[in-house]
Amino acid sequence: MPKDYYEVLGVSREASAEEIKKAYRQLAHKYHPDKKGGDAEKFKEINEAYQTLANKEKRSRYDQFGSDFPGGENGGGFSGFQGFQDFGNSGGFEFNFGEGGLGDLFGDLFSGFKGKGFGGRRGNDIGVDMEILFKEMADGAEKEIEIYKGVLCDKCQGSGAEPGSGFKKCEKCGGTGKIQTERRTILGSFAQTSICDECGGKGEVPEKICSKCSGEGKIKEKIKLKITIPAGIEDGQTISLEGQGEPGEKGGPAGDLYITIHVKPDSQFRRKGDDIWYKAEIPFSMAVLGGRIEIITLSGKVKMKIPAGTQNGKIFKIKGEGIKKMRGYGRGDEMVKIAVKVPKRLNRQQKKAVKELEENGL
Repeated sequence: MPKDYYEVLGVSREASAEEIKKAYRQLAHKYHPDKKGGDAEKFKEINEAYQTLANKEKRSRYDQFGSDFPGGENGGGFSGFQGFQDFGNSGGFEFNFGEGGLGDLFGDLFSGFKGKGFGGRRGNDIGVDMEILFKEMADGAEKEIEIYKGVLCDKCQGSGAEPGSGFKKCEKCGGTGKIQTERRTILGSFAQTSICDECGGKGEVPEKICSKCSGEGKIKEKIKLKITIPAGIEDGQTISLEGQGEPGEKGGPAGDLYITIHVKPDSQFRRKGDDIWYKAEIPFSMAVLGGRIEIITLSGKVKMKIPAGTQNGKIFKIKGEGIKKMRGYGRGDEMVKIAVKVPKRLNRQQKKAVKELEENGL
């Protein structure tokens, strides 16, 4: 059955490129095979969906034909080749596994590299949790987080070479930065080109490795980062910081940092969308006669009028005292639900007054 890539990423068919990218990052972080609780099959499915929807041309063809469109992830077409007949008549052909195209199509057959051109391996992503207060969620906040992660070695500046020493040609790849291997499959012989794991695609290695990082180009340290918490963020939502994960190998790009936000429950407020709800107790006499009470809001205390005859469960609205909206302008409202306190014990005079009310149909 054809896959619904929009459903896989959890976005609508009208989703923007940025929304698709954001959804992919969050899901890839959640299901990454290297992470505890990760799911390799789910991760592969998410990646497949993203490779199609992130490409304007592929997305257009997918919207028209579905996941079995010619040249698609599950289709049988081969863009740039003349079909199966050429495979059978040739002794094999050579191509580089890059981003998209046949590199994606034969992802299960070959361990190609990610990214275009040759370069070091991308660093791992990091996932952390952060707890914030209800008010910080409502108004937004600047927070500081401390994490223990890899950083570029300050002695060799990430080169892996001892300061003062130079570099020499990599013997494993002969200075080309790439290694070629040939594999035979049911479709013919394939010459796979991959980056050299010795030099990371640079074609050279240090003459003398750095004594501080042992040639890795990075060390582990505790670092502090300032995080901007957007107002209105949902409990469990993830913030991503590009390039703040682990440094890449052999000069490769750094991974990303994912911060999952947990909003601490508040004893007075609860959230519904951009509105907050507050329970206010009033005495029985105020419900009957009316009056004014003090209400707590996110910005402070305010006085609110209680009309005579207010019923238990009545809801009043204080406009603009809710949560700042993540998209657009303004704030939600504060909804105040009234709870009338009924006295459990009455003296003789109070009982007489209630009896008179009852006799008058009140």
